[in-house]
Amino acid sequence: MKRIVSSIACAVFGASVMGAQELIMRIDDMGAFHSVNEACLDAYRNGIAKSVEVLCVGAWFPEAVKMLRENPGLDAGVHLAITSEWENVKWRPLTDCPSLVDDDGYFLPMMWPNPAYPGQSVLEKAGSINMDEVEAEFRAQIELARKHIPQLSHISGHMFSTMFNKEVNELTKRLAGEYGLVCTDVMEGMQNYSLEMTGYSGESKTSEDKTRSFIKSLEGMEKGKRYYFIDHPAYNDSEMQTVFHIGYENVAVDRQGVTDFMTHPDVKAMIEKLGIKLMSIAELGQ
Repeated sequence: MKRIVSSIACAVFGASVMGAQELIMRIDDMGAFHSVNEACLDAYRNGIAKSVEVLCVGAWFPEAVKMLRENPGLDAGVHLAITSEWENVKWRPLTDCPSLVDDDGYFLPMMWPNPAYPGQSVLEKAGSINMDEVEAEFRAQIELARKHIPQLSHISGHMFSTMFNKEVNELTKRLAGEYGLVCTDVMEGMQNYSLEMTGYSGESKTSEDKTRSFIKSLEGMEKGKRYYFIDHPAYNDSEMQTVFHIGYENVAVDRQGVTDFMTHPDVKAMIEKLGIKLMSIAELGQ
């Protein structure tokens, strides 16, 4: 298996062989909500997404498993989580890991210090986090995903859970090698691959903004390069309208926009016009 690495978020995997632009569209958080599960399938079946990250700790993980078994062509990764950011729904670990949870047994809400959640971030508690507990929890999530998802190909980190310090970065690489999974979240990616950043080239507040700005990004992609884009589809429905954390209250509208642009006919037409090849993360390990 090739050694695969990535940058922090909306990154690009290194230069491919000279030829058409290659684009990896990764969608995150399947298993978190029913709305997310449905939108992820929409972005795959009717849109441009090729790889999806699955939260084993999410309440809707069993439904995600059923959907993935019914759609074996959708590449899947285990989205390792040790945070639970939303106000009205919380996730617990699969293992006994007291250094990773709050007084109620839920994962902490934030990875980075946040004034809206004082003292409730992993980074603020990093000195007291037990790395044996992190490893046990990561293993449990990987093994649950492997048990139920036949097309599992890779590892990623929810809210940068695999990258908050050097020790967890090394742990992630070791586990990926042990389980034979592509590792897309390691710090050395910038050094080992020629990476280009990509995202929205312009405003991204509305569905129309996202569509227009993503098309602009497509038009700026250079031949012979391999791009990697990450976002989070969902629907603006009654379920997602209850989902928020302080500082990010428009979740439903924002994530409906992701679903809209990923399935928009103008986006698909531009990809075809430019000859851009859509890829999955699984293909990087072949």
